[in-house]
Amino acid sequence: MSHPLEPLTAQEVQLAVALLKHAGKVTPTTRFVSVSLEEPDKASVHAFTGREPITREAFAVLFDNGTNSCFEAVVSLTDRKLLSWQHIPGVQPSMTADEQVECEQAVLASPEFKAALKRQYGLDDTKLVMVDIWSAGNYGSEEDRTMRLARPLCFLRMDPTDNGYAKPIEGLRPVVDLNAMKVIRVDEHGHWPLPPQQANYAADRVKNFRTDIKPLSIMQPEGPSFTTDGYAVSWQKWSFVIGFTGREGLILNHLCYQDGAKKRSVLYRGSLSEMVVPYGDPAPQQARKNAFDAGEYGLGYCANSLELGCDCLGFIKYFDGHLCTSRGEPLTIKNAICMHEEDYGILWKHTDRRLNTPEVRRSRRLVISSIATVENYEYGFFWYLYQDGNIQFEIKLTGILSLGALPPGVTSPYGALIAPQLYAPNHQHFFNMRLDLDLDGTANSAYQVDVVPDAPGPKNPFENAFRAQAKLLRTEQESKANLSVESARIWKFTNPTVLNAIGEPVAYKFMPGDNCCPFATKKAWWRKRAGFVDHHVWITPYRKEERHAAGNFPNQSQGGDGLPRWTQANRSISGTDLVLWYTFGHTHLPRPEDYPVMPAAYIGFMLKPTGFFTENPGNDVPPSMSHAKDPA
Repeated sequence: MSHPLEPLTAQEVQLAVALLKHAGKVTPTTRFVSVSLEEPDKASVHAFTGREPITREAFAVLFDNGTNSCFEAVVSLTDRKLLSWQHIPGVQPSMTADEQVECEQAVLASPEFKAALKRQYGLDDTKLVMVDIWSAGNYGSEEDRTMRLARPLCFLRMDPTDNGYAKPIEGLRPVVDLNAMKVIRVDEHGHWPLPPQQANYAADRVKNFRTDIKPLSIMQPEGPSFTTDGYAVSWQKWSFVIGFTGREGLILNHLCYQDGAKKRSVLYRGSLSEMVVPYGDPAPQQARKNAFDAGEYGLGYCANSLELGCDCLGFIKYFDGHLCTSRGEPLTIKNAICMHEEDYGILWKHTDRRLNTPEVRRSRRLVISSIATVENYEYGFFWYLYQDGNIQFEIKLTGILSLGALPPGVTSPYGALIAPQLYAPNHQHFFNMRLDLDLDGTANSAYQVDVVPDAPGPKNPFENAFRAQAKLLRTEQESKANLSVESARIWKFTNPTVLNAIGEPVAYKFMPGDNCCPFATKKAWWRKRAGFVDHHVWITPYRKEERHAAGNFPNQSQGGDGLPRWTQANRSISGTDLVLWYTFGHTHLPRPEDYPVMPAAYIGFMLKPTGFFTENPGNDVPPSMSHAKDPA
C-alpha cells in the first residue's frame, strides 16, 4: 500500500464483509449496497511522507430486505473489528447491481405482466422482452415513502441480439417491490403500436462501412512519461492518487504539483457527487422518468471494463475497481479506469520576425478516464492534467436515447420524432462536482469575479474601459450563484496566507464551460430531491461527512437533503478549508442524428492557475524533435 487514499483492494473488501458477518450484522436478507474506503483524517494525509504505517478502515452501507432497513458501518481492517454500526431510518439506499438483474427476471416471470403483454400486443411469451430497471422516485404516495420500488421500462427485441430500444413497449409500466422482488401491479396507459423499423448499430450488423480511412498509429517506443506505485501516480510535475467507489466511480485524490523543491497541494479530492436526468414529457407513461444515476444506481457499479477497447490510443495503464456483490461476493471490474498521454496541439508559440527564430512547444496532457453504462446511457468521465498547470474535467455523453412510441402520423411537442412512430422526449442532464480545493494548504478563500465596464467620463473618454471586479465570499448563502455570460463570471480561489512573487495571494480560477438551467419548476417532484440544481455554484466549509449534493440517500427521498440543508447554517467560508460544488447541465433536444446511437456531447470545466506560479509553468517544456520530410 503506497498511499492512505488508495481504494480498497479486493482482499480488503472481502475482509470488511467477513468482519461484518462475524459481528452478526448480516442476515439471509441483507444486501451489501457498498463497501469503500473510510478515508483517513485530512491532516494525516497532508503530513504523510510514505514512511508512516497506514491504518485502513472500510465504510459499508447495508440494506435488509426483510425489515426494509438501512444501516451504515465502519470496520477497522487494521485491527479487524467493528468500529460503528448505525441504523438509518426511513431511507432507501442505491439499487444494487444484483437487484437490477433480479428485477428484470421478476418482470419477465410475472403473470400480470405476461397477461398485459398478451392483451396489448398479442405476445405469448417474454423471451425477447428487454427490461430496464428505473428508479421509482417519490411522488408523495404512501408506497413511495414506505416501500422499496422500481418502475421498469420495457422493450421488445426482434431477435436475441437486436437493438430492443427501437421498439418501446409504451403502454405497460410494471411496478416492482424490490424487497419481495415481485411485480405488484402493471400500470397500463392504453394501446401504443410498436414502431415498425429496426435500427442496429453493432459492427456485425452494419453492412456498409467507410473504406477511405487510413490507419492512425500512436507510438511511444520508450514508454510513457508517467510512473505508478499502486494507485499513486506521478506524471512530470503532477502527482495524485486514483480513487474509486461503487457510488462515485472515478475520484482524483491529493493532486499536487512539484514546483522546484516544493510539493504544492492543489486539489485534495475531486469527485462527481451526484447527477440527475429529468425528462420533460408530461404524458402519464413518461412523466415519472428521471434518474439520479450516482445515488440510485452507483456509477462505480456501472463502470465498464475497458480491456476490450476504449477511446484511448498509445501506451495505456489500467486500474481495476474492487467492489462486492449485494451478497458480499467478490466483484472486480477489471480495467475500470484508463490512463494514457495525449498530444494536444500547441502549448505555446512565438516567432520573432526580426531574428526569424520560431519557438514552439507542443502540449501533452495526461488523461484519467472511466466510462459508465447506466442502462441506455453511457457517461465518460475524463480528468485532464496539463503541463501549464491547468486541470480539466469533461463528461462525454453518448449511448442510446430513452425512447417512446407514438401512433402513426402523431408527433409530440415534448420530443422529436427520430424514426417512424418512434420519438425521444426532451430531457436534461445535471451533474454536480465536489471539488475540495487545498491551495498550498487548507486556509483558502473564494471570490466571485465579474467583468464590469467603467462608466463614461473623463477617465474613460473612448468608453472602452472594463475591469475585473472581485467580491470576497464570506458565507455559504453569499456564495450561491449562477453563471453570468453578461459579466464573464468566474470564481477565484486563493490562499491568503501564501503570497506569490508579486506579493498577492496564490490562486486558481474556476472556469465554467457550457451549462444550462432546469426548466421544471421547483415544485416538480424530481427537483425537490435535487436542490443542488437551484444554483450553479455552492461553496461550503469542509466537512468529511458532506459528500453528496442531494444527500446520502436520494433514492425515493422526500427531498430537501444535501446542499440546501447544509447551507441553511450559513457557515463562514473565508480563510478556511472550503469545498466548491459546481452544478453543470446539458439540455438535450433530440434529433434523428442521435439515433440509433448518439455522437458524444461534451461538457465540463477547467481550473486554471492565476498567480499560483511565478511564470508560465510550461516554459521549461523542451522543444519537440522535427520529423518533417521533404515532400519532393
